[in-house]
Amino acid sequence: MAMVVTHNLAAYNTLNQFTTNNKNVSKSLKKISSGLKISSAGDGASEYAISERMRSQIRSLGQANINAENGSSLLKTAEGAVSSTVDILKTMKEKALNAANDTNTESDRATIQQEFDQYIDQIDDNSGVTFNSMTLIDGSKRSKGIATTSIFLNYKLNPSTTYNDQMTSLKDKDGNSLGIAATDNAVVTYTSEGKTYSETLKGLGHYLLTACGGFSATESDDGQLHSGLVNFTNTVNGYVPTAVATDRYGTAIGNGSDAVVLVARYKSTNTQIAGYTIHITDAAGNDRNYANSVLNSFEEAVTAEDSSEDHSISLQVGTKSNQSIHISLSDMSSMGLGLSGRLGKLQLTTKKQANAAIDVLDRSLQKALSQQTGIGAVESRLQYTSKNLTLESENVTAASSVICDADMAKEMTAYTKHNVLLQASQSMLAQANQSSSSVLSLLKE
Repeated sequence: MAMVVTHNLAAYNTLNQFTTNNKNVSKSLKKISSGLKISSAGDGASEYAISERMRSQIRSLGQANINAENGSSLLKTAEGAVSSTVDILKTMKEKALNAANDTNTESDRATIQQEFDQYIDQIDDNSGVTFNSMTLIDGSKRSKGIATTSIFLNYKLNPSTTYNDQMTSLKDKDGNSLGIAATDNAVVTYTSEGKTYSETLKGLGHYLLTACGGFSATESDDGQLHSGLVNFTNTVNGYVPTAVATDRYGTAIGNGSDAVVLVARYKSTNTQIAGYTIHITDAAGNDRNYANSVLNSFEEAVTAEDSSEDHSISLQVGTKSNQSIHISLSDMSSMGLGLSGRLGKLQLTTKKQANAAIDVLDRSLQKALSQQTGIGAVESRLQYTSKNLTLESENVTAASSVICDADMAKEMTAYTKHNVLLQASQSMLAQANQSSSSVLSLLKE
């Protein structure tokens, strides 16, 4: 190589190697200190974009899991209130059974009524339970639906039964006579708006089934027909007519079997039919047990509801739009359960009222248990949802780790190599800078 002083090519070459080694040491230090192989787009543009999307998904899954857990807490709050209401209803039925017993005097029944009223008030307090200032089971968190009437179905009466049939000709589902005689009597009671109405039919040979379907204005206690019952009707081709028997979403009800249908007069929670009983006795006052068991087998197929917009609770439990669980909470107040209304509270002050109250409480308990079951089902679903979100987050985290996490052993090996090379290049740079001084020996005298 020629000996020159203008350009020190050996030093330039060594400096380039020194710079490269220094950058490599810096990169290794960055990876080791951060624990990340890809920490910026400069480390790998496509890998960085993929890892950032995964990080976003991981954070979203974490929030969705928090949402599910908060939703579970909300439902536990609602379930606790409904569970308390169920316990109260059980106690109330005990009181109603006690009041229906003739070992009690009118004074005793009045005392029971006082306790009974307190239970009704407590049910209203339960319905006001809140979570994060939101009232849950007062009917304000229901899904969208149309107003419906109370509709009852009886599958034990003969499918050919119509509201124009004579009471004495009624048959069970197998075609056997109910054994109702022309001289038999019946007491028909129903509860609506917190008041129990009653009518006595004397000599059933004079009445059609429709006589048990509603009271005239002159027969009601205050001269007004408040809720009443419209009539009985039979099903068409095995299904309840959609014109009258629809749930609050407008869906026709019916399970493929003929049934005799009892429909309330008005559509609203306040005017629902909370209980309905027929008590038939012979001329001597003895119960017609079989006839009563068949005629008192009306099951509530549709609960009276007020129309409402969609106010159901939506829990966002996914990372995409509309990946949510919707929860509709029914009205668990005393009015919603048929225990009170515009005309007062359910009464036990007479034996007739106490017997009617037993039927009302059975239906109220069924509604409360149905709501409790619905809440429990969603709670169970949220547990699986939370577990799935946790597992998904774990798997996405593992995938992200493969892309962007640094292999510390590998990076320490690389750092050691680059550091040794850096020190070597630094030493050689010093040697390269000294090589030019040998030219001075040619310039000496």
